[in-house]
Amino acid sequence: MSKLNTFTAIDFETAQGPRYSNCSIGLVHIVNGKVAKQIDLLVQPPDNYYFYKNIEIHGISPEMTKHSPTFEKIWHEIEPYIRNQNVVAHNAAFDMNCLEKVLEYYELEFPEFNSHCTYKIYGSALAPLCDKYKIKLEHHNALSDAMACAQLFMIHQQNNN
Repeated sequence: MSKLNTFTAIDFETAQGPRYSNCSIGLVHIVNGKVAKQIDLLVQPPDNYYFYKNIEIHGISPEMTKHSPTFEKIWHEIEPYIRNQNVVAHNAAFDMNCLEKVLEYYELEFPEFNSHCTYKIYGSALAPLCDKYKIKLEHHNALSDAMACAQLFMIHQQNNN
């Protein structure tokens, strides 16, 4: 793999089982190996409905998102960091499915991008990797997870050049 020092790391937290129920999005845009942009958004899921189990995981509740915009109102803010970009996630199968399903739910166009997965690269969960590489992590905080993923991807890029 050639060195990718410009990319976007992304993480979604969901309010329920369906992947379109995004309630938090963390995005870290890296340009030439440096953080150029961080986006941390609370998003109101459809009907602002949550499963209790999901609240226990990430700590986000309906009270926290009742005045937040729905996904279609914030898509313009994050789309430029995804469209035609290298997009990295830890367990990309989950996060890319969240993106696909929420775009489908709101009838928005799915953009072209290259997907990379730090879980596939390292073969380990995020928290143990952060312990190993001494990366600060507030697990299931979307921005913290995205930042940790970005750092892991940069470590991988440095170690493979």
